[in-house]
Amino acid sequence: MHYPCKVSNPIKIQLPDGSVREVPAGTTPFDIANSISPRLAAAVVVARIRPLTPVAVNENESALEASEEAMYSGPASSSERIVGLSQPLHENVALELLKESDPAALRVARHSAAHIMATALLELFPETKLGHGPATDSGFFYDVYREVPFTEADLAAIEARMAEVVARDEPFVQILEPRDQALADYKSDAEFMKIHFIERFTKPGDEISLYRNGNFTDFCRGPHVPSTGRVKAFKVTSIAGAYWLGDENNQQLQRIYGTAFFNAKDLDAHFKQLEEIKARDHRVLGKQLDLFSIQEVAGAGLIFWHPKGGLIRKTMEDWMRDECIRRGYQMVFTPHIMRRELWKISGHEENYAENMYPPMELDDAEYRLKPMNCPGHILIYKNSPKSYRDLPQRYAELGNVYRYERSGTMHGLLRVRGFTQDDAHIFCTPEQIEGEVEACIDFAESVLKTFGFEKFLVELSTWDPKDKKFIGSADKWENAVGSLTRVLDRKNIPYRTIPGEAAFYGPKIDIKLVDVLGRLWQLSTVQFDWNLPARFDLEYIGEDGAPHQPVMVHRALFGSVERFFGVLIEHYAGAFPMWLAPVQVGLVPISEKHHDYAKSVQQRLEAAGLRVEADLSNQKMNAKIRDFGLQKVPFILILGDKESASDSVSVRVRAKGDEGSVPLDTFLDRAKKLVVDHSMEL
Repeated sequence: MHYPCKVSNPIKIQLPDGSVREVPAGTTPFDIANSISPRLAAAVVVARIRPLTPVAVNENESALEASEEAMYSGPASSSERIVGLSQPLHENVALELLKESDPAALRVARHSAAHIMATALLELFPETKLGHGPATDSGFFYDVYREVPFTEADLAAIEARMAEVVARDEPFVQILEPRDQALADYKSDAEFMKIHFIERFTKPGDEISLYRNGNFTDFCRGPHVPSTGRVKAFKVTSIAGAYWLGDENNQQLQRIYGTAFFNAKDLDAHFKQLEEIKARDHRVLGKQLDLFSIQEVAGAGLIFWHPKGGLIRKTMEDWMRDECIRRGYQMVFTPHIMRRELWKISGHEENYAENMYPPMELDDAEYRLKPMNCPGHILIYKNSPKSYRDLPQRYAELGNVYRYERSGTMHGLLRVRGFTQDDAHIFCTPEQIEGEVEACIDFAESVLKTFGFEKFLVELSTWDPKDKKFIGSADKWENAVGSLTRVLDRKNIPYRTIPGEAAFYGPKIDIKLVDVLGRLWQLSTVQFDWNLPARFDLEYIGEDGAPHQPVMVHRALFGSVERFFGVLIEHYAGAFPMWLAPVQVGLVPISEKHHDYAKSVQQRLEAAGLRVEADLSNQKMNAKIRDFGLQKVPFILILGDKESASDSVSVRVRAKGDEGSVPLDTFLDRAKKLVVDHSMEL
């Protein structure tokens, strides 16, 4: 084995300030940082480099960089990549030195923490066989094989030993070794998982990358932080089961999870956020607020909407239908099951069957539950001749669809088997497509802002020409991707491209909202499709009198009503804004003699369209207030002698407290305005 070494040919390094330095080839980012300032060299963690001369970029490389393959495959040649500080540089590059505040540096630290955990594991339990240990968005994990299950005490011991490894401040050193030698070493130790990774991700004759810290060596491309001492704050969090290669017929592995940060303050903040997430769990709040349930006797992934949840759902759907009609959509309804032949024509039978329920054999044919609404909308379009003057045709449906999610993958409202999709399909001419896509994005922004989300991220998902799941010719895909790109650029919307993540029939724009805790949620999508119109022989008569094929836009803005509702619950922690709250006003008469006035107030508020609940029970006033508070009702009105005599109400506002007495009409005007304005505040 040998270590990377320096050679003397000069190369050019461009720094962030635009200055260019000429240095010997083989110079490392650490050398450059140290030449600028020893203090800077002590502060930087990793480096980001970009070739100064343009290179042909394979779009798939960006996906590879973020995948598990990136830990094992050969050196990347992408236009931009993260490297360790000890990585010799052999080309002209723009160099950026990253400190602990950079998210890329944290991800590298977490991967290094996985190596530290593996070091501790083997020191304590040398019989353990290692799988892989990637960084994740929230930490890291390592898959390992050991016949004896680890206990909570073992996890505590592993964390304690990790602290010793960190205290030893062992440098992470890259070693390049011939593939055959590495395979021989791992085979002698019966490291079956490492052998698999080498054979899968490298080729005969390759020189492979290993990383060593102390006495521990792991097959890994890197990069890593300079030494174990740079991982200052970490926690081993949990353990779960996993099968080798995801196959239940293979060995049962143990997946040990952890997280890491550069300082204890960030680690503490992370666990504080986890507590906040736990407090906002829509499954817990759904039960506490009596919004929905999942009934075991009915089946996993199937949602039962309770009256209060049903009221919120109705409010959401009414708003969406009204907006669709205002924006020129026509509301349609399609059957829940359709003949299997239809799904063969659409391509779902060939490309989506694993997500569909099995066929049902009926008298005349086989039928399938619909996973999508699009074929039904296509049949409506095709039912009558269309002229270019009729286009665009915009069909919208809040349609129930059914998709087979594997057992164990369901998660409350967020991952279900039966759900309602706020689906729409726009049939238009090629010249109209960009305008329709732009209008869909505007609609999506309106949805998110109306329901209280101010931040979102956008992704453009494109195809992979090598993946056989994608249908259609290269020129069609290029045209479709170009159309979506031009819309995003015209609207000055920042986005990132995700190769290989398009729908099988066309590229798509995904809009991910950011909730109050900074979490991303995939909900809204806008998709370009020329394939289905071709498969169903759709036509319109053009201005030239000849038949032409329309193109389609698929769009869903809630994504699904269930998922969007689950996100709303967690975003608001169940404390919905006034216009969405299932009970908007709670009435608390102080004693039985105030019941008649409470009933009168309830009638007047309900006549104005408000959702009101009066507690006429024998409980004491404070108990009634507490109960309404636990149900997160926006306004509680307390009614006593003073209020009855003056036609007023004593107002208590959620999360703000008592505001004193006001005339009932004054409160009524305030409440109605909050609803009409879809206000987020009370």
